[in-house]
Amino acid sequence: MDYTKKILYQSNYWYNDGLRKAQIRDMSGAVTSLRRSLQYNRENIAARNLLGLVYYGRGEVAEGLVEWIISKNLKPRDNIASYFISRVQASASELDVVNQAIRRYNQCLVYCEQNGEDLAIIQLKKVIAAHPSFLKAYQLLALLYLHTEQYAKARQALRTARKLDTTNEMTLRYMHELTNLRGQKIKDDKPKKEEAVEYNLGNETIIQPKHSAAKALASKFTVMNIVVGAFIGAAIIWFLIVPAVDQTKNEKVNQQIVEYSERINALEAQISAQTRTLDEYRKNDTDTENNAQSAASTADSYENLLTAYNQWTSQSYTDDVMADSLLNVNRDSLGDGGKALYDEMSADVFPGASESLYSGGTASLEVANYDTAIASLGKVIRMDENYDSGGALLNLGLAYMRNGDNDNAVKYLKRVIELFPDTDNAQEAQNGLSSISQGGSTDGGADTQNADGQNSDTGSTDAGNTDSGDTDVPVQDTGAEDGY
Repeated sequence: MDYTKKILYQSNYWYNDGLRKAQIRDMSGAVTSLRRSLQYNRENIAARNLLGLVYYGRGEVAEGLVEWIISKNLKPRDNIASYFISRVQASASELDVVNQAIRRYNQCLVYCEQNGEDLAIIQLKKVIAAHPSFLKAYQLLALLYLHTEQYAKARQALRTARKLDTTNEMTLRYMHELTNLRGQKIKDDKPKKEEAVEYNLGNETIIQPKHSAAKALASKFTVMNIVVGAFIGAAIIWFLIVPAVDQTKNEKVNQQIVEYSERINALEAQISAQTRTLDEYRKNDTDTENNAQSAASTADSYENLLTAYNQWTSQSYTDDVMADSLLNVNRDSLGDGGKALYDEMSADVFPGASESLYSGGTASLEVANYDTAIASLGKVIRMDENYDSGGALLNLGLAYMRNGDNDNAVKYLKRVIELFPDTDNAQEAQNGLSSISQGGSTDGGADTQNADGQNSDTGSTDAGNTDSGDTDVPVQDTGAEDGY
């Protein structure tokens, strides 16, 4: 049989197996089968779309979106993944609810590490109320109920989790532990049998040990019991204790894996999915080296976009930090959804970042700290070449001129004249070009005449040692894209 046909056959076989398991809510088994199908044929669009649906059904919206985006990139037309993505993007409020639920889930993990079980339970109730299909939330809630001995509530949470995924290993393990704990509690609550007999003889109360026929009979077979016990002990050591030791080690390892897996959030899952995709490209792609480099660039852009998105949604980073992450994204390598997300974030982040960097760059230029000025102003024109009506381009050109780099200085000063003719900035740029052509001084202490005829002495504050080697980038028509 042709190896290509055999591989395609294996991929379709595992897809059908995953479909059957998904139909009976065996989500974990479906994920395993569908991943194996994609190992044989990464371009099996039906298997990838179904894998996204399975993730979505377990409440893992982020991983589902990743699979659909990859599917859409592999087959842009006549692909149902476009419909799935548009449906998710159309309900922005639902995405916000899911995002809030994931944040609360992560906060619950922090509460658990700090022994705050009560706070974690309260937050998890809100999580499952807002996101009813979030499987990991039900599992963590059941674990907390087990820890606080609320067995009835733990059983109810595990039943709901099992409806979402009938064969999930973690859910089944918790149910087995719940059964053992409840059995142990019932056993401990049973009243102990009376071990003595009390009766009255005249005015005296006599207490004697309670004798039974079984005890009397057992005393007659002491020797036989010792022999049988020796054989049983040897059998237990051979058949039970040795496997039990190995099982205990495996259980400890599995417990550690469970603890680490509960700390993984949605964005880490997305990065993991991108890493798996890159591994698939490395193993299965037999195209040219250029295609491999393009795939790696696409994966890097998505990872950088996810990093920027994480910073943006956390609301704990400054605009210039988020702008650095966005400038490392190659917008042209993104899909339609990725470009829309990039444009939304850049429209929110770039104006504030440009203002901050432009202010710092001009301040550094005034105190002759040209390396810092070049680094800051270079980022500004990558975000918005027309910033301050050409003021960013002009100051960048002056910084290069006074730093002794006349080639770059001429390039940016000419760009000012080209984009903003008949302006004060263009006149000052022309003065700088004239100074360069006449072999004028490029020392940072030299005065440069502004368009209004006044002399402006430029220097630099000690803004730290900044490497400006990465700021020498081609001038682009728009500052919202980076060509990495």
